[in-house]
Amino acid sequence: MKFGKEFKKQKVPEWTEAYMDYNGLKRILREILQCKQSRQPSTPLRSLHHRLTMHRAFSGLELPQSTEFPSKGDIEDQVIDVSTSLEDGCRKFYKTEFLRKSEEGGDIEVMFFKKLDEELNKVNSFYKDKVEEMVHEASLLNRQMDVLIALRIRQQKHDFEGANAEASCSNDIAAANHPLRDINLGRGCLESTLREDTSNDSDPESTSNPDVNEVHTANCDSACKEEENDRERDPLKILEYVKLNNTLESPLSTIRGVFKDSTDEDLSFNKEELRKVEERLRVVFIEFYHKLRLLKHYSYMNLAAFSKIMKKYEKFTSRRASRSYMKIVDNSYLGSSDEVSGLLERVEATFIKHFSNSNRREGMKSLRPKAKREKHSVTFFSGFFSGCSILLLIAVVLRIQARKLMEKREGVSYVVNIFPLYSLFGYAVLHKLMYVTNIYFWRRYRVNYPFIFGFKQGTELGHREVFMLSNGLALLVLASCLANLHLDSGSNASKYKTVTEMVPLGLVAVVLVILFCPFDIIYRSSRFFFIRCLFRCICAPLYKVTLPDFFLADHLASQVQAIRSFELYICYYGLGEYSRRQSKCHNHGIYNAFYFTVAVIPYWIRFLQCLRRLCEEKDATHGYNGFKYLLTIVAVVMRTTCELKKGRTWIVLALISSAVAVIMNTYWDIVVDWGLLQKKSKNPFLRDKLVVSHKSVYFAAMVLNVLLRLAWMQLVLEFNLPSHHKIAASTVIACLEIIRRGIWSFFRLENEHLNNVGKFRAFKSVPLPFNYYDADADKDD
Repeated sequence: MKFGKEFKKQKVPEWTEAYMDYNGLKRILREILQCKQSRQPSTPLRSLHHRLTMHRAFSGLELPQSTEFPSKGDIEDQVIDVSTSLEDGCRKFYKTEFLRKSEEGGDIEVMFFKKLDEELNKVNSFYKDKVEEMVHEASLLNRQMDVLIALRIRQQKHDFEGANAEASCSNDIAAANHPLRDINLGRGCLESTLREDTSNDSDPESTSNPDVNEVHTANCDSACKEEENDRERDPLKILEYVKLNNTLESPLSTIRGVFKDSTDEDLSFNKEELRKVEERLRVVFIEFYHKLRLLKHYSYMNLAAFSKIMKKYEKFTSRRASRSYMKIVDNSYLGSSDEVSGLLERVEATFIKHFSNSNRREGMKSLRPKAKREKHSVTFFSGFFSGCSILLLIAVVLRIQARKLMEKREGVSYVVNIFPLYSLFGYAVLHKLMYVTNIYFWRRYRVNYPFIFGFKQGTELGHREVFMLSNGLALLVLASCLANLHLDSGSNASKYKTVTEMVPLGLVAVVLVILFCPFDIIYRSSRFFFIRCLFRCICAPLYKVTLPDFFLADHLASQVQAIRSFELYICYYGLGEYSRRQSKCHNHGIYNAFYFTVAVIPYWIRFLQCLRRLCEEKDATHGYNGFKYLLTIVAVVMRTTCELKKGRTWIVLALISSAVAVIMNTYWDIVVDWGLLQKKSKNPFLRDKLVVSHKSVYFAAMVLNVLLRLAWMQLVLEFNLPSHHKIAASTVIACLEIIRRGIWSFFRLENEHLNNVGKFRAFKSVPLPFNYYDADADKDD
């Protein structure tokens, strides 16, 4: 694979703009090459001279000194001259002067080195900012680990009897379990070291100031003395200035946070608290290590890109400037800083010692989970299940046609009663197929969906795995449907009457058993992730709202018909309707009440989630979003009332409320969720940044969204259709809504990805377990 493609593939998606513009520099090099080729005369003498030159080159003969192929003496100094300047007090910026401007095409080479300097300064500044963030975060983790160690000491003191035993135990534990000092100790003050990089990558013309060095040394010595004093201090004293950070991530913590002014809690010093703190810090360390690895990979890939582009420059221009420029790159902060490598080593040592019981294999397995590999078995079973599903679908259609069920009264009753039971799984299969399509295009256009959804590294499902699961579910459903048809319409149908009616219920039981199976089979991590998100949606607003939560709630809002199918199962089997083979569920008042409630639940969940986010983030956008869902709830209630009670008045009210809801929802989808129709965009009626290169895709998506929203309104209209035709019409409209939601999902996540790219957000924000209050600061206050 060419380096350009590999470079693009290896980029952190959210940092794409911060990488060196390799393709842009290659375009300038192509202009240089075209310029050189256009001025070379194509004559037989020139061709003969070129062949002789090549013959000498490959025969090992030494070329004479010339202006075009000079020796490695002082020619590098004659091609370019790189100077440095300090800006913002401590940041170095590089500027290259091309010394052969007068030659033909020299202006293009001047442009090349100007662009190269811009990219080096950009990459250098970005890398330095990120390293400073990591060093600051490492100092915070130092304090967090100090508190954890103090908690462990206090907890273990209760296992000993007598004051002497307690004192000796405390000293032993403090000596053995004080590792976080190792992260920064020995490296001195990392923040001061960051500011000393000017002395590391200085050139002969830019020497460091000895007075400044003395100041840095004094600051570093004082910081190291403070660290040594901290080590001699009583490790338990820190607990007096620490409180637990209540992140309001559970229903109980949320309720407590409502009735308390502060979200901080006092330490209770019990084992359960210690276990929770250790688990949270473990997650923080894993995420911090992941950040460091990404940052180190960023440095490596950019250094390789600079080396490759300078080799191409030498190849295209026959000038030897790579050595001198790469020396500048290697001496820059990007090439010379070893802070990230040092932090990686110390984080590994700390994590293995304190979170893996000094088991290096287990510790590194947590810090560096294995990348997920594509399995041939997944491809095989995907094809096998899809083939079997198609055959079973044909068999079901042929069975219905052979028995001429639609021409018989019993057959129509069968379709009216049994088909809605199986439609639940049809909606689920269609939803999975839309998710398969989204995953495929997210990966194709490098939308970082695992990071956005917060999937654990190595457990995210690809489009092949989800396609296999959807086909497997379709196979189960169609096999069950065919068995139902066979038992119901056979010659001995009366014998198997009870068995026939229990087939759909048995299918539901099988699917639920697979979903909640506690064993590590059939992608347990993904199943449990879905269950957690579903539970958090049901418990809204008691849980902090994350993107997977409201994303799932939005998808539930498109599955109203599927949710109503669950209610139909309860009525059909709980009230004994299956024994009479005619649906009389709407004759029950309780069923009609739940018929209203079930349709409103998904939108009510989203409304509560918007309220929670409005209270936490103080952003009025969430308030407007919540108002939008209130309008949708009114429209759903009116539509359901119209469906049950009929009447012209209810039809008019349902139409008006649905129209208002459709207009509001369509505007929100296109403008807010997708970020399109921006007035001052360089792409008219779209947005500045687009993932898909074909702009027509976005316009087609907007038109489809409007049309499919209008299809949702068709449920309001009253058609004089037979019962089985009404069921078919509502099923088709429900499927169209699922397709609309699938299209919405792609562009919604694309917009979220671009927002992360704009803010360079490539890491999850993991809250720290402790809030630390400095004793000196408290005294000053």
